[in-house]
Amino acid sequence: MTDAVSFRPMTEADLDTVLKIEYAAFSHPWTRGIFIDSLKSYDCWLMFEGSQQVGHGVINVIVGEAHLLNITVKPESQGRGLGLRLLEHLMSRARQLDANECFLEVRASNQSAYRLYERYGFNEIGRRRDYYPAVGGREDALVMACTLVD
Repeated sequence: MTDAVSFRPMTEADLDTVLKIEYAAFSHPWTRGIFIDSLKSYDCWLMFEGSQQVGHGVINVIVGEAHLLNITVKPESQGRGLGLRLLEHLMSRARQLDANECFLEVRASNQSAYRLYERYGFNEIGRRRDYYPAVGGREDALVMACTLVD
């Protein structure tokens, strides 16, 4: 990474770029409607490398419990530590919002994301059978959790 990484809250005006990144990164991306709903209720963030938007993330915090709902880095920007930087920012936000732990679901086939979460300190605690739509059917979600307090 040569340019400084920065973050700012997502707004509805950002959604065209957010959706470009989302659709490039996932076979089953979030829709504009899901992001619009998220902006009303959740903590939504953008990540920049220099002036270029390279990722976004969404968390929900309720009564001391955070849920990581979306974390996305542009495919061409992956593999350079940006996912970890974005995850660290989102978990810092969760702590600021008084979360003691965080939960997430990840596709069983998404080993790079699974390794990222493990590296941060998440542990697998369960499995949701046929949770995600997949090409040719459904795919299991692995449920992971992380304690956010020292």
